[in-house]
Amino acid sequence: MKKLLSHIYPVTRKIKSNFSGTLEITTKNGKKHLNTKNANYSYGALQQILKFGLEKIDLKKVNSVLLLGLGGGSVIETLRDDFKYQQHITAVDIDPVIIDIAKTEFQLNKDLNLDMICDDALNFMNNNTQKFDLIIIDLFIDIIVPQIFLELPFWENVIKAKSSSGIILFNASLQKSKSDSLKKIIEFLKSKVYKVDVYNKVNEVNTIIITQSI
Repeated sequence: MKKLLSHIYPVTRKIKSNFSGTLEITTKNGKKHLNTKNANYSYGALQQILKFGLEKIDLKKVNSVLLLGLGGGSVIETLRDDFKYQQHITAVDIDPVIIDIAKTEFQLNKDLNLDMICDDALNFMNNNTQKFDLIIIDLFIDIIVPQIFLELPFWENVIKAKSSSGIILFNASLQKSKSDSLKKIIEFLKSKVYKVDVYNKVNEVNTIIITQSI
């Protein structure tokens, strides 16, 4: 019934989160979206932004994915449905409410080749010993990328977690005030002899950075 009504007008349910404030699950034209007050978290504009980045990557060479910042899991849907990627995915999110929403509202609990870990991405990377062929970094609180994820110590750990031929896909900040931090990250990655492609104003909003070994 809710899906049928959503074709007439959007149906929204609000859920409180200690990390993201008020989350909104809105069903519109039969499809659910996860939003915060100011941003789409999943299954909307964000899904198209990350899909743009994934189209630049040869996923046939990717056997493992680390996703930092799960949201509702729309990028997982994109990988599974649009790119037919069936290999293992590890997803990390600090917010237990977000993880529960991903499982129950977006049925990620049915994905048997997916591990969802409730942890701070910084803490996870500090303790991680695994290598991944693709690392997707999508770490927002509302519209803000916390500054700690724009600092080089975090990126040192990202580099350590990347396999020798691995790829990094970074959904970067919207804020002009963060541009100096982004420049430092780009120069740092280039100093590691990586090819760094920067795509500005993807979907007229975000910057996407893709890093691959030369």
